[in-house]
Amino acid sequence: MLPESSISPVSSLPSYDKLTAEDPKLLKQTVMLKLNGGLGTGMGLEKAKSLLPLKDGNTFLDFIAKQTLYMRKQFGVELAFMLMNSFSTSKDTLWALRKYRDLPAAGLPLEFQQNKAPKVTKEDLSPASWPKNPSQEWCPPGHGDLYPAMLGSGTLDDLLAAGFKYMFVSNSDNLGATMDLKLLTWFAQSGAPFAMEVAARTEADKKGGHLARKGWGGGLLLRESAQCPDADEKKFQDVTKHKFFNTNNLWIDLPALKAAFVKFGGVLPLPVIKNGKTVDPRDKASTKVLQLETAMGAAIECFDGAKAILIPRSRFAPVKTTNDLLALMSDAYEVTPDSRMQLKESRGGLPPNIKLDGAYKFVDQLNKMIPHGAPSLIGCTKLTVEGKVWFDRKVVIEGEVKVISTASRPAKLKAGTYKDQTVTLTH
Repeated sequence: MLPESSISPVSSLPSYDKLTAEDPKLLKQTVMLKLNGGLGTGMGLEKAKSLLPLKDGNTFLDFIAKQTLYMRKQFGVELAFMLMNSFSTSKDTLWALRKYRDLPAAGLPLEFQQNKAPKVTKEDLSPASWPKNPSQEWCPPGHGDLYPAMLGSGTLDDLLAAGFKYMFVSNSDNLGATMDLKLLTWFAQSGAPFAMEVAARTEADKKGGHLARKGWGGGLLLRESAQCPDADEKKFQDVTKHKFFNTNNLWIDLPALKAAFVKFGGVLPLPVIKNGKTVDPRDKASTKVLQLETAMGAAIECFDGAKAILIPRSRFAPVKTTNDLLALMSDAYEVTPDSRMQLKESRGGLPPNIKLDGAYKFVDQLNKMIPHGAPSLIGCTKLTVEGKVWFDRKVVIEGEVKVISTASRPAKLKAGTYKDQTVTLTH
């Protein structure tokens, strides 16, 4: 636990907006790593979340591959690209990427795999048993497993032997997290062993972890909500005091990482997080379990001289729920010539606020709600759906709209424009 009395807030940070220097030569020493171990079980998926189609039949992985190939062509450098897959995502991912024959960098494998850990029965902490589907007894141990997986697989030593110095790490479900030459140049020039991209906390982010300092004026650390005593919850959620949150876009000096493993005896001392779930994520009546996880951003406190930098919100657009997915699939986002997914300029940097009924928590349910594709959300401030609904073709949502269905079967929201209103459907 990290009580408020043991930390101090971070008052100011360097900002991406002030960066100007770009050194393309650094790309030769840099590897871009995407964390791709997540199945998206919270969205009802049984394959890599990154294989979900978003726009024009392209998946997250398609966009990532195209971004990488575009940047190589732009700078004439074979930017190294790797994935950290899990035992659940490796096969499907490698199959999906086979069409990008030039994607693996010379001499480097396309992936290494993270470890797997047993789910722990909540009641007595024994390894969970689920004979109906024994694969459900296992889970990835969080993205903090990046570090031991790099070491144990030999990937870290292989990268160092090949002359790589820098690594940019981000989640595959965050299409805003592209390789950025200004950030790479800043990181290299700073001489820092580790750097975290952070964004400004808003009221919508108040329950998520925040950046802080050890004691008064000490090194940087990450405090998650699970590490905050109940008595300090109000201060934890004060976004005017604790202003910055971790985007999980990290920059790592590889020789410094190797040195940290030596310093700490072969491990990085990251706090363990308990994640409560059911052994079968789609069966809420199945055995209650704990997944024991670590977070890769927590490693910021393992490096003396680690830094953080304030980035624009456009570099943080993860898909954690079907609410996020619907927004990304809509016309509120556009695909740039270099295959980045970005909010259209008219949105002013603010994505649509989507709140779907619990009946649409899973992706297959969402697809039934929008059989003709996402409605127009470019002018939408907030869309709330309560009850069972399906959207007709050419539905346009503008301003703040609430759709309420009282019907026992999904009711149709007819084609048309809905603006700043509540729509009640009875059949």
